[in-house]
Amino acid sequence: MSNRAESVLVGLIGEGVMPSLTPPMHEREADVQGLRLLYRPIDLLDLALPAAAVGDLLTAAQRMGFNGLNITHPCKQLVLEHLDEISDDARRLGAVNTVLIQDGRFIGHNTDFSGFGAALTSGLPDAKLNRVVQLGAGGAGSAVAYALLKAGVKQLDLVDMDPTRAAERATELGELFPVATITPRTPTDLPEIMPLADGLVHCTPIGMAAHPGLPLDIDLLEPRHWVADIVYRPIDTRLVREARDKGCDVLDGGRMAVGQAADAFQLFTGRDADRDRMRAHFLELIAVEDAATELSATALAKAAH
Repeated sequence: MSNRAESVLVGLIGEGVMPSLTPPMHEREADVQGLRLLYRPIDLLDLALPAAAVGDLLTAAQRMGFNGLNITHPCKQLVLEHLDEISDDARRLGAVNTVLIQDGRFIGHNTDFSGFGAALTSGLPDAKLNRVVQLGAGGAGSAVAYALLKAGVKQLDLVDMDPTRAAERATELGELFPVATITPRTPTDLPEIMPLADGLVHCTPIGMAAHPGLPLDIDLLEPRHWVADIVYRPIDTRLVREARDKGCDVLDGGRMAVGQAADAFQLFTGRDADRDRMRAHFLELIAVEDAATELSATALAKAAH
């Protein structure tokens, strides 16, 4: 897309996307750059549409003049069959989270993996990548594992509660990165493998507001370990807090959230996003959310008395 675009219309297709922070991040960055950009969430739940409707929604967006769409759960794989072109990385991953609409064609990309890769480079520039333990081999975990291997990780221990899923993912990644060693693991292996690891990446829901707690025994972490979390609500998960307290270098989940948004912004607009500025705005949005949650909790407590 030309840098001279007068306006950009984009959207986000998925379930439960109304609270997403991606739209305000894109719109604020565009405003600062003097670009008119409108970003609209398209929530399948609100529209009472199945995930399989993603193809129809792409066609409708094209007819209405959209320049592109972000795609999230549960449509990242389903959208593939509706695309005219797919980037090499997205094809290898088997998932698309960004679709450009250009000259009547749908072009798929994946900025989940590139967003984490950029976050790792900027947030943990000195991280050793010889051996890494990753918790979680689901959808987000696939993109993160791909990013880690592209970044040069030589040994990846892929830990999941579901041994079959871990084994399948390890096999898929092993075919894509034959020079790396990818080993499926279960949580019971953690006491054995953490002393051998340089870092830990967390890709499960544990730590989210609705799933509080720690994804592993914190005593398995040593100050020499680096720790990356992809959970960003809250931004300082218990894992991030306790790892930091132990002296570990940490990467909060907001880094990946901003990274994927910045990469998508570039694809949509042809302009580079200022990642530090976008990160600052993201933290503002999170702080507003936290304040609203605390206010609501205080009001409920007073009402109870």
